[in-house]
Amino acid sequence: MIETQELTLDVSQSIEINSAIGDAYKALIRRLTVESSTPDNQPMPMVLEEWPGGRWFRDLGHGQGHLWGFVQVIKPPTLIEIQGPMFMSYPVAGHVQFRLEQVAGGTELSLRHQALGLVAEEHRQGVVPGWDHLLNSVKRIAE
Repeated sequence: MIETQELTLDVSQSIEINSAIGDAYKALIRRLTVESSTPDNQPMPMVLEEWPGGRWFRDLGHGQGHLWGFVQVIKPPTLIEIQGPMFMSYPVAGHVQFRLEQVAGGTELSLRHQALGLVAEEHRQGVVPGWDHLLNSVKRIAE
């Protein structure tokens, strides 16, 4: 029998960035697109269409790629929400939220990734370090 916790994924992470919220937002967009990379720093070309319903996908060229999700909400410079399977190529419903908030000395970038489905163990174990890599990359770009 499958337990509910085996069917769900719920990850929350945040990082403080020493830059203005607009600069942190621009860095997030760069990291989600032209400066996207794997945790072992291999390039991973991504495209983000910055409007509601826009796609976020891995671009392998020549019409090939991998759909990660669709923009559900976009409110620069404070919020981007994307719903879709993300990096999981199997039946799963997912949602990731990137929320930016101006704080003393900079910006706090918070991420919440939730998913429902038969999440593979390799993805369950890799999601925290993967998102951590993304957040730290945004910080590096912004600062």
